Amino acid sequence: MISQSVAAAAASLAARLPAQAAAPGGPDFSVFLMFGSLFAIFYFLVLRPQQKQRRALEDAVKTASKGDAVITAGGLHGKIVSADDEAFTIEIASVKGQSVRVQVSRAKVESVTSKGAKAAEESDAGSKGADKDKKPVAADGKRGGGS
Repeated sequence: MISQSVAAAAASLAARLPAQAAAPGGPDFSVFLMFGSLFAIFYFLVLRPQQKQRRALEDAVKTASKGDAVITAGGLHGKIVSADDEAFTIEIASVKGQSVRVQVSRAKVESVTSKGAKAAEESDAGSKGADKDKKPVAADGKRGGGS
């Protein structure tokens, strides 16, 4: 009895659903176009910038030399004391007059700041320090710090 009612319900449902005909003319290329455009967007917004950033870091690590400041993957900040093909020796601190040095693999360096770039930053900071006698400019454009 139950099986007859289930069969009847299935038959009535099948009668209500339209018969799906095969698409004449072959596959629908709009799906391929959609996936292709999504891949292109993903490539230009995510993959390509990551590749550029990785190449820039590799070049910086290859050309790093004595005196450059580095940041390791572990978060250590230091200055390169010596370099060989596979590793850097960096100075990370000075305790009681003796320097603390660690050896770090080139692959574990996250950031390199060359001494030339650091000198330029310091000269910019020095020129800003020359403006100490000037009063700061408030958000409304008026000089002075009073009320």
